[in-house]
Amino acid sequence: MSAFTVINPSTGAAIREVPRADVGQTDAAIARAVKAQRHWAALAPVARADALRAFARAVGGAAEELAQLEVLNSGHPIGAARWEASHVAQVLNYYSADPERLSGRQIPVAGGIDITFHDPYGVIGVIVPWNFPMPIAIWAVAPALAAGNAVVLKPAELTPLTALRIGELAVEAGMPEGLLEIVTGSGSVIGQRFVEHPDVRKVVFTGSTAVGIEVAAGCARALKPVTLELGGKSSNIVFADADLERAVAAVPGSVFDNAGQDCCARSRLLVQRSVYDRVLELLEPAVTGWRVGDPADADSDMGPLISAGHRDTVASFLDDANIAFRGSAPEGDGFWFAPTVVLAEPSDRIAQQEVFGPVLAVIPFEDEADAIRLANDTVYGLAGSLWTENLGRAVRVARGVQSGVLSVNSHASVRYSTPFGGMKASGLGRELGPDAAEHFTETKNVFFATDEH
Repeated sequence: MSAFTVINPSTGAAIREVPRADVGQTDAAIARAVKAQRHWAALAPVARADALRAFARAVGGAAEELAQLEVLNSGHPIGAARWEASHVAQVLNYYSADPERLSGRQIPVAGGIDITFHDPYGVIGVIVPWNFPMPIAIWAVAPALAAGNAVVLKPAELTPLTALRIGELAVEAGMPEGLLEIVTGSGSVIGQRFVEHPDVRKVVFTGSTAVGIEVAAGCARALKPVTLELGGKSSNIVFADADLERAVAAVPGSVFDNAGQDCCARSRLLVQRSVYDRVLELLEPAVTGWRVGDPADADSDMGPLISAGHRDTVASFLDDANIAFRGSAPEGDGFWFAPTVVLAEPSDRIAQQEVFGPVLAVIPFEDEADAIRLANDTVYGLAGSLWTENLGRAVRVARGVQSGVLSVNSHASVRYSTPFGGMKASGLGRELGPDAAEHFTETKNVFFATDEH
């Protein structure tokens, strides 16, 4: 088996070699998952629930190990990495209730009894990006397993280490071997095989909109359902009546968290014109105070970008930009990039395209209608925030903005107990929330005749 080298983005140094699977090895993993799924789905619901809880305990016990791996492999600050590792255990715990609660319905009909069942698809192919390797993986893995499926997971080539360890923890916790298969390598080989292989009955993809379109097209040819979580160009809308100090203090975290490598990043700051100058005045010290440094240091707010190539892509957005001010970042080895604030027009490239880096475009608006128009003036519709003390305005704007996830006077995008997903070019379907396990099933309807004639 060939291999590829995993790099530490903080230093640019090699960490280890990881196997690169070919088509045959991918097919073998799928075959193991098919076998394991049959056994798993036949278990009593309480047995599957107990197994998932044991898996959650194993992850919780290894949380510090997983966090340190993410610091090393992804450059996430240690505080964020610890949250992500604990989040994996929490999501597993949350969905461990579903094997005993995933119930169908009894529907009143004439001449008999009609009931529905939620049957698992079988094997789910999950393709995970490099920006949040642990959370995004578990958002699909936990409800898919809870619904009675097996999962074959392909982590990103840049960040496979935590996925590999989580796969080991599943077996160590007593989950059936083959039920959660981790296959490392290129998306053009493994991801394409997920799309084509007849035993992979659903595909979950998180990544770029361009690749997501290709995944969806391939799945359509196989009549295979797909969940897509794609790009974003989310707005943070600040009205004149907002608590400006509180709103602006929250801006850096909304767009520079994970070095801006977040599909939910509020990368457009829409500011009502009457407070535009005041917001910029408050924003500069908030940005320059954002601490970029060694992700192993608990005081760091932000680590490096994921790769040299990605740093070049992010930097290209500043070639013709009107830079207002920048923060600071370390020099030397590692893929560092200083947080940057740009004054933009709505039609500018930097206001329309996803940068996926620590760059904020600030745009003024006139009134409520103008704010909604600008927020919707993008192909994306994933997340967003709005800041106002007017409840009626908050309701109207939240209903008017075309995004799947919105927060009022907050930047919260993800809770495992609430639905997550995008509109327009930001994706198809929803993850998380109380209905997630049902999305990994097919509804079967059965009618029992009771009339004698």
